Amino acid sequence: MEKRIYNFSAGPAILPEPVIKKAQEDLFMLPGVGMSILEISHRSKTFEAILASAKDGLRKLLDIPENYDILFLQGGASLQFSMVPMNLMPPVNKADYIVTGVWAKKAVKEAKRVGTVNISYTAEASNFNHVPKQSDIVLDPEAAFVHYTSNNTIYGTQFDYIPETGGVPLVCDMSSDILYKKIDVSKFALIYAGAQKNIGPSGVTLVIIRKDLLERSQDSLPTMLNYKTHTENDSMFNTPNTFGIYIIDLVAKYLLENGGLDAMYETNKKKAALLYDCFDSSNGFYRAHALPGSRSLMNVTFNLPTPELEKQLIAEATAAGFDGLKGHRSVGGLRASIYNAFPLQGVVDLVAFLNDYKKKNA
Repeated sequence: MEKRIYNFSAGPAILPEPVIKKAQEDLFMLPGVGMSILEISHRSKTFEAILASAKDGLRKLLDIPENYDILFLQGGASLQFSMVPMNLMPPVNKADYIVTGVWAKKAVKEAKRVGTVNISYTAEASNFNHVPKQSDIVLDPEAAFVHYTSNNTIYGTQFDYIPETGGVPLVCDMSSDILYKKIDVSKFALIYAGAQKNIGPSGVTLVIIRKDLLERSQDSLPTMLNYKTHTENDSMFNTPNTFGIYIIDLVAKYLLENGGLDAMYETNKKKAALLYDCFDSSNGFYRAHALPGSRSLMNVTFNLPTPELEKQLIAEATAAGFDGLKGHRSVGGLRASIYNAFPLQGVVDLVAFLNDYKKKNA
């Protein structure tokens, strides 16, 4: 192909072009090192500097307080579904879960292997087309923690607030919207996020954990499933994903050089508004799955009047250079994932395409 197409994939997802070009430039040989990032030892001074730089970049972007450890783990968010309750649920052995999609349901399934799960709220009856208001959430003040998923990739819903938990530690799966804007990290006990949607390639999981929570991690846990193992060894108890951490370092630098997360948030709002305005002004031809007030800025899900029109649109869009628009089988339709790295011009071009498609097929 003569040029890169627009990548709307939900993950692994688009990366900033300057990051990819920098990685390409240095892939054969890191400056002054004589080896590729793919070859150097994770025990080398070079990689130790990359690891420290990646952590420092994230700490600056999110204003992460010093009483939080930053970990780069493996196993994806799916492993965190188990690690969180294994480490944080005892000795109370009960926790609250807010269920707003498939990934939250998977987290509940793993937590039930450890203790009792209270479903504080579920949006399943409406096919997860919204997130709850604070007043809808029923919490147990004696729970070990409260868990929620901030952005729901499949259904296109997102919390625009941080739930209040009355002092109970708050845990959040931010896999698909981490770094989309600045958040108050101090309101969370633990944040985890698969890197492959908004901060890097697949194979790395970011964990941000308040240090006092480490006291809950029992020595009887399997070594690799104990958060203390990884905090005490600076994410290098075993060989980490060196390339993935290197890319995260580049992404953090890119964001810092381009106005930080406040600037990123303004761009993200513009991109999402273009799409939702297109839907809302289409006289029902395009219908957003998520209700107003719950609409994601990262994953925009929508349907057309018939499955046939949806299938045709996806085929024509792919041919026109808009890739990855097919929706998840749970909701069908289409999904435009417009993470941080997705360009504003790409959304402008997609809206023009959608408007043209509507004129031809409405």
